[in-house]
Amino acid sequence: MTGHVSAERVTALTAELVRVDTQNPPGREAAIVPSVVEALESSGCETRIFRAPSGRPSVLARYACGRPGAPTLLFNGHLDVVPVAAADWSVPPFGGIVRDGRVVGRGAADMKGGIAAAIEGLRACQDAGLPLAADVEFHLVADEETGGAHGTEALLAAGLIHADACIVPEPTELRVAVAERGSFQARIEVTGEAGHGGEPGRSRSAIADAARLVRALHLATFHDEDHPLLGRPSCNVSMIQGGLAANVVAPHCEFVIDRRSLPGETADDVLRSVLRKARETCPDVDFTVRPTFFCEASELPLPHPFADLLLDAAGRDAGPVGLSLGTDARFLRNRLGIPTVVYGPGSMRQAHAVDEWVSVTDLTAAARTYAKVIASFGRRPATVSREVAPAQGE
Repeated sequence: MTGHVSAERVTALTAELVRVDTQNPPGREAAIVPSVVEALESSGCETRIFRAPSGRPSVLARYACGRPGAPTLLFNGHLDVVPVAAADWSVPPFGGIVRDGRVVGRGAADMKGGIAAAIEGLRACQDAGLPLAADVEFHLVADEETGGAHGTEALLAAGLIHADACIVPEPTELRVAVAERGSFQARIEVTGEAGHGGEPGRSRSAIADAARLVRALHLATFHDEDHPLLGRPSCNVSMIQGGLAANVVAPHCEFVIDRRSLPGETADDVLRSVLRKARETCPDVDFTVRPTFFCEASELPLPHPFADLLLDAAGRDAGPVGLSLGTDARFLRNRLGIPTVVYGPGSMRQAHAVDEWVSVTDLTAAARTYAKVIASFGRRPATVSREVAPAQGE
C-alpha cells in the first residue's frame, strides 16, 4: 500500500494555523489550542493540555505504535509568533492567504508551517498503512519566541519530556541543522560628567565614551578559532539611549548588546569575554555591564545515527549545517541529552519579516522527509523507508 503526502492538506492546515493570532508578547497560544487538538486527534493521537504555572498552554500528543517498549520520536514546535506591525504588510498578517504557491502570514515560516508538515508526515504514514516501530509525540508549546520559560522549559521542569530523539521543525531551508549559537544580552551603562554644552572639553561625555565602546564591541571577534558549523561568536549593538538635553554634556548613556555564544560557553564565560574586550580597548571608560538574558548554545556531536537518518531522508546535500540563532532544541540537547535535529520548511530570511511566507513546495518536501523518518525510526538497520510517495499536487 502506497501513501501520499498531500500538498493540499498540509497547505490547508498551515493556513488554518496562521489565521489564529498567537502573538508573543503578550502570549495568545490558548486561541490556537482547539485547531491544533483537532488536527492531532484526527491523526490518531491522544492529546492533553499542559499549563505552565503562568497558565499558558502547550499541547502534548502521542500516537502509540502498539509495540511494547517502542522508542519515542518527538516533534517539538512552538505555537507563538512574534508581534506584527500590520500597517507595513501588503496582506492581513493573520489572513492565512494562499497565493502564487505560498502561504503568507505571520508564523507561516516560523513555524506553523513546520508544525503542519510534521502532522502531515504522520498522516502520510497512516495513509500508507505503514506499521510503525516507534511512538510519535508532539510537544506544541508556548513562549519559544521570548525564551521558553512558559513552554518547553516548563515541560522540562515538570518532568514531562521523555524521548529517544527529537526533530524541531523550525525553518532551515530544508537543511539538517545540528548546532546553534546561544545569546547573551546585556545592558551596558556608561557614566560621564555633566557640564555646559558650550564647553564640552571641560566635562566627560558618556555618549562619546559609549561610542568608543560600541566601536569596540560591535562586530568584535572574541575567539581565534572557528567552530566547524557556527564560525565565531558575534556581537550586535542593538539599542542605545542617553543624555539630558541638547545643551548639556551627557552624564549617562546606556546601550544593549546581543553577544551570540558557541557550544560550551557559559554566561560567565561570555561576560568575561565582553569585559575583557571593553577594558582592553577602552581602559579609561567608566562602565558597568548588567546581564539581562542568556540562552546557551547547543549541538548534536557528529557523527550521530539520528543525524544520518535525517540526512538520508532529506538528501545528503541537506547538510549538516549550523544556525546563527537559538531554538528550543537547546533544552533537549543540553538538559536531557536527547539527540535533536532542527529541520523544517521555509527560511529564517522570511521569519519575523513583513509578508512572511512559506512555499507549498517546502511544506510538502518537509512532510515527506518527516514521513520517511517516522516510518524508519526504531528499526534496525536505521534505513529510510521508501514507501512514502511524492506529494499529491506537486
